[in-house]
Amino acid sequence: MRQVVVTGMGVVSPIGMGVKNFCKALFLGKNGIGKITHFDPSSYRSRIAGEVKNFDPYQYLAPKEVRRMDRFTQLGMVAAEEAVRETEITGEDNDPATIGVLVGSGVGGLRTIEREQTILLQKGPGRVSPFLVPMLITDITSALIAIKYGFCGPNFSVSTACATGNHSIGEAFKIIQRGDAEIMIAGGTEAAITPLGVAGFCSMRALSTRNEHPEKASRPFDKERDGFVIGEGAGVVVLEELDRARKRSAPIWGEITGFGMSEDAYHITQPVSDGRGIRQAMNKALEDAKISPREVDYINAHGTSTPFNDKVETQAIKDVFGRKAYQIPVSSTKSMTGHLLGATGGVELIACLLALRDGIVPPTINYENPDPECDLDYVPNKAREVKIKIAMSNSMGFGGHNAVLVVKKF
Repeated sequence: MRQVVVTGMGVVSPIGMGVKNFCKALFLGKNGIGKITHFDPSSYRSRIAGEVKNFDPYQYLAPKEVRRMDRFTQLGMVAAEEAVRETEITGEDNDPATIGVLVGSGVGGLRTIEREQTILLQKGPGRVSPFLVPMLITDITSALIAIKYGFCGPNFSVSTACATGNHSIGEAFKIIQRGDAEIMIAGGTEAAITPLGVAGFCSMRALSTRNEHPEKASRPFDKERDGFVIGEGAGVVVLEELDRARKRSAPIWGEITGFGMSEDAYHITQPVSDGRGIRQAMNKALEDAKISPREVDYINAHGTSTPFNDKVETQAIKDVFGRKAYQIPVSSTKSMTGHLLGATGGVELIACLLALRDGIVPPTINYENPDPECDLDYVPNKAREVKIKIAMSNSMGFGGHNAVLVVKKF
C-alpha cells in the first residue's frame, strides 16, 4: 500500500494567519473569540464569533480575483498558497495530471447569496452579478486552486457540514493510495459569519449566548457550556506519495495512516445518543491505520462546546479506548478558534501535525467546571509537553456525518 505524507500546510484562522502564527497562538492557548464585526449583531441572540482578524484579501489576491470570489474562497486560496509555496510544487515542474485538489466547504458562498438577493429585490434581475453562481458553489475553491497552479489531476469538493475538512483530506489520502494521483491539495474553507448564517444558527439555539464575555464562550466539555461559537477560516494541506516526496527532498510534517467515516442515520443536527456513529468512524480509522487503540497518544476532539455533542463524543471515546481513554490527552482547539464548520477538519489536522512535531498538546481553554459526564483528560487551560507518535482527529457534521483521521509522526 502506498504511503502518504504531508509536505505542506497552510492555515487562516481566528488565532493566527499562517502556520507559524497559528502554532504560537495554539500552544499559548490564545482566545480568538470576540464581538461580531462583519455586520451589526445587536439584535441577535448570539453576538460573538471567531472572525479572522485584519484579513485584507487585496494583500494576497489581484483586485479582479477579489471581486470574483466569495470570502470563503479567498480564505481557502490564501491557505492553499501557503501550503503550495512551502512544498514547492508546480504544474510546470511536474506532470500536472498527477496533482489534484480537493478543498471543500460546508456552506459555500453565503455572503454572495445574501448580497445578490438584496440586489435582485432592490434593482431587478438584470443587476445580479454574472459571477453569482461560480462565487457561491462549494467546488469553486478546488477549481480556482487548480487553475492558478495548472493542476490537472482529480478535482472536486466535499460538503458534509462540519465533517467536510476531514472527509476532504481522507478522500485525498485514498486517491493517492490507490494511485489516481501523486499529490493532492486538500482541506476545508468556510466564511459563514453573515447575517443569515448567524440568524439560522441562533434560531436553532445552537450558539453560545455568553455575549458579555466572548473570550469565555467556547468551553468544550465544561459543565457550563451553552453552545458553540461560529468561526471562519481555512486549513489546507499538501498530501504526497512518500517515495515521490523523498526523491525531491520535500519537507515531511507527518504521515496520514488511517481514515474512517460513518453515518449516524439518526437526526439532522444531533449525534445519536449512544455515540455509535463517531465510535464506528474511530474504529474504522484505527483499522485502516493498522494500529490498536493503545497506540494513540493524542485525540483532537470534535468538542464543539454544545451540551449534547461533548457528552456523546466523550462516551464514544471511552467505548473505543476502554481504560486507555483516561490516559490519552484529549483536547478541543475549538475552545480557541470557535467552530470553523467545513474548515475545522483542515485546521485541526494541522494542529495535530504541529503537536506531533513539537511534542506539545494544545489545551482546551475555558475548562473550569468539570462535568461528571465528561470525565476524560481534556488538557485544561495550558498546553502540555507529551511524547506523541500517533494522533487522531475527530469531526462530526449535521446530517450525522462522521469522519476521523489518524496521523503518525514521521
